[in-house]
Amino acid sequence: MSPSILLFYVLSTFILLSSLMVISLSNAVHSVLFLILVFCNTSGLLLLFGAEFLSLMLIIVYVGAIAVLFLFVVMMLNVKLSSSKIQNFSILPVSILVFIILFNQFKLSVESFDLIKSQQKELEWISWILESSSIINVKAIGGVLYTKYSLLFLLCGLILLIAMIGVIVLTMHQRIDVKKQKIAIQLSRKSNEVIKFVNLRK
Repeated sequence: MSPSILLFYVLSTFILLSSLMVISLSNAVHSVLFLILVFCNTSGLLLLFGAEFLSLMLIIVYVGAIAVLFLFVVMMLNVKLSSSKIQNFSILPVSILVFIILFNQFKLSVESFDLIKSQQKELEWISWILESSSIINVKAIGGVLYTKYSLLFLLCGLILLIAMIGVIVLTMHQRIDVKKQKIAIQLSRKSNEVIKFVNLRK
């Protein structure tokens, strides 16, 4: 077994285990941390496939922004466990169906990866001087993203803007039961009101 195939199996196994931990843990903070681990392993898998730009963008956008945003919202809202627990038998058929679909997708990806590796019988030497004139990953993705999928790209940006505004609104609620300092009143006090003399009867 070649190192690339071994690395593919290791990263895929970590992705599956982390995904199961995301949906099975009751603590929301732990689920978000395992979601970050899923993104990191997926980034390594994309790097193994040769999509360097997508791999780095997955780390920058999802791990650096969206996952941190999820973690920020969960910690600020202080999500607690619900008292009413969901019956496991009620979601069992849906869970089995989703598991079968995901397992078939994983099996097809492994078979296609093994087929590509079996067709490549010997090493191919690449002349990077000739490859310098070809289209790189960034140009290919940009050409597709800003032409064919430009409307979807703008809609995704709008959804992220709404999510950002929602997070700001959720974290800016004012609590009435908390005593706060009023700096303006403290600074506007007079010197004769600072000390008060009281005559005590003997």
